[in-house]
Order: sequence, then structure tokens, then C-alpha cells
Amino acid sequence: MIRNRKPELLVPAGSPEVLKTAVVFGADAVYIGGEAFGLRAKARNFSAQEMADGIDFAHEHGVRVHVTVNILAHNADLKGAEEYLRELKELKPDALIIADPGIFTLAREICPEIDIHISTQANNTNYMTYDFWYRQGAKRVVSARELSLKEIKEIREHIPEDMEIESFIHGAMCISYSGRCLLSSFLTGRDANRGACTHPCRWKYTLMEETRPGEYMPVFENDRGTFIFNSKDLCMIEHIPEMINAGIDSFKIEGRMKTALYVATVARTYRKAIDDYLESERKYQDNMDWYRHEIGQCTYRQFTTGFYFGKPDENTQIYDNSTYVRESVYLGMIEGVTGSGAEGSGRQTVSLRQKNKFCTGDEIEVMKPDGRDIRAKVVRIADEEGNPQESAPHAGQKLSVTLEPVEDTEASGTSGFLSEYDILRASKA
Repeated sequence: MIRNRKPELLVPAGSPEVLKTAVVFGADAVYIGGEAFGLRAKARNFSAQEMADGIDFAHEHGVRVHVTVNILAHNADLKGAEEYLRELKELKPDALIIADPGIFTLAREICPEIDIHISTQANNTNYMTYDFWYRQGAKRVVSARELSLKEIKEIREHIPEDMEIESFIHGAMCISYSGRCLLSSFLTGRDANRGACTHPCRWKYTLMEETRPGEYMPVFENDRGTFIFNSKDLCMIEHIPEMINAGIDSFKIEGRMKTALYVATVARTYRKAIDDYLESERKYQDNMDWYRHEIGQCTYRQFTTGFYFGKPDENTQIYDNSTYVRESVYLGMIEGVTGSGAEGSGRQTVSLRQKNKFCTGDEIEVMKPDGRDIRAKVVRIADEEGNPQESAPHAGQKLSVTLEPVEDTEASGTSGFLSEYDILRASKA
């Protein structure tokens, strides 16, 4: 029996700023990593205090928090993992994402009150595996990325009703099976399975014949170089009905190393798509062009449906370069609205920490969590001391920025068009 209940939208957060963005822009749950024992050691990640604050913020907004503890542990990791789990017990996240049976055992002993979700790193490819983890006490299993929707539906039909299935719906695809890669460790000594992947699958490679040293031949080349391991990015925005009908409980977005702009864009788009479909399939289909346009505004490599409709061939899965497509530039997230202009002017002043350059007089876009995009003109920029400046060229600078809606927006002539946590972006052009 396939259930038709509302799926969870699970959004990544690599920093406190991005966590707030994910929560405000539509996540039902976020997943984060601490400073150790997760598979994104190069992400910003969370200190214990930041994690506590993030969990509080999410819970205040009715959003769950899942914490990654998904390295494949060696002997030397176990003592530290035990201490870390005791810290997490006090922080009270809603779930732990675990791949290693040893860490699973520790978690069941130390914090049995916290749900355990089995990571995709555990190679979860059949219903007997799901049933095994269910009997051990796991609440949820994250399906291997190599599964088709047909296989996931079959798993759903063979596991207990209260066993949850989580599957990726959007983001980067790993060329290695369920992310189990040895290439980084072999080439650089940094183990992908312990959180230190250097992403050698994105590097350029050539072929050299043994008797002709120094004579490099391309394996496949275009004007950007040679790329033999690259995968396109997963995007299932056009297939929400199939994902729901397969019995998937949680739609997972990949990207704990992504910016707040990326997270806001993807979370908002999938939030609207899911809600539209559950309201009416006609509404979902009618809004498809908006979904496609919005998804195209965030950073991506080119899209694929991965393995969901069968094993992909080289034309649908392998990407011939590692260059991202970027349609928008992230300028910053509004940290507070500090003032407004004369009545009827529509101007508002906000504080933010600038991420990329913009200038006085520029026309930018304000992303609202409700789906609106409001065009606004930058009227004034000032530093923390109130000194005006013509541009904001230094990433990380805290600024006071006055914005005015342009005339042909619905916000024209009104006050209050800006709010805390709105995202500012600009067209790449």
C-alpha cells in the first residue's frame, strides 16, 4: 500500500546563516554537521553553541534538525564519537544521520531517545536492508542514489508502515557508488569516507601511453578541458508526483557547502512545487515554467534525473565539464530592518553582511520566502559607522543599505516590503 501523506522537505545547512535561510524559505527539516564526524569537513559546519542556537531557532519555527554523524569510523574515531554523542544528547536534535554500525551502536546506548536515520553511505539498496535497520531501532533509511523509483516503490511495499524512506530530490551526484569513494584518499591522503573529500572527480585528466612519457592525450575534450568523472546535478522538480507515489517520506536536497542564495532558491521552489501538487495537480502543472525558471537561478552543473527512471547513459548522466552555471549573484541576507523613508516613499534601510560587490544605483532583486521577487534600487550604502560609500566591494563587510522598490512592482509606493531573512540577489549579467 502506497501512502499519500505530505512528504518532508529536508534542506541542507552548512552554517548558522544558511540554517536560518532554510527554515524561513520553506524547509520542514534541516540537516547540519558539527565540527567532526560528518562527511563535509570542508563545510563551515557548526560549533556546539551554534548548533544549540540553530536547534532552538528551528524548533521555534516548527522545523526539525537532523545532525550528521556519518563517517565510516576507524578505531581511533570511536572514543571521540562517544564523547560527541554525549554532547548531542544534551543538544536534543530530532535525529542523527549515521552510516557506521559501530557509531549506530554507540548512539543507541548513549542517546536512545533521538531518532536514528541510516545514511545513504550505508548502501541501502534493497528492502531486506531497510528491514534489518528497522529491527535494530532505526526510524528512517536514506535510499542509495542508484535506486530507481520502481525499486523504491517495491521497498515501500515490503517494509513496515512506520519505517520512513528518505531520498535525494536535488543536488550534486557522486560518481562513486552511494558516495563510497577511495579516489581522494588514494590521490591526496584525504579520506572521503571520513569527511575530507577533495573532489578529484571534478579534476581534469589526460591519458599517457607508457612508451611515450610526457605525451598527453585527451580522453574527451571540449573547450574547457577534459572531464571523465563528472556527473550532472540531480533535479526532480518536474517529477514530484512520481516521488510521492513511490512512497518516499522525505525529499532531501544535497548541498551542505552551498550558499544561502542556493538554499533559499531551491527550498522555496520545492516548497511551492510540493504544496501546489498536494493542492491540485493542475496547479502544479500550470506553475511548471516558474519552477524551472527559479531552479535555473541557483548554481548548478546541468540537470539529470539520475537513476530514478533506470540506469542513465553517458548522455544523461556524465557531464563534459566541471563549470557551474550561475544566473544570479548572492549579495547578502537581510539581518534586520533598521529604518524607513518618508511616508509613501517605499524606502527602507536594512543591515546585512555583504557577500558580493554591488553599487549605489544598481537594480537588484529581493527574494521573499512567499515566492515573490521584488525589484529594488540601491539608494544608499553606508559602513557600520554611517560613512556613505558608492560601492560594496569587500566580501564580509557589515553594511547599512537603503533600498527603494522600482515603480512597476507591486511594492511600489508602499512601506514594509523588506523583512529580516530576505535574500538579496543580482543578475549575473
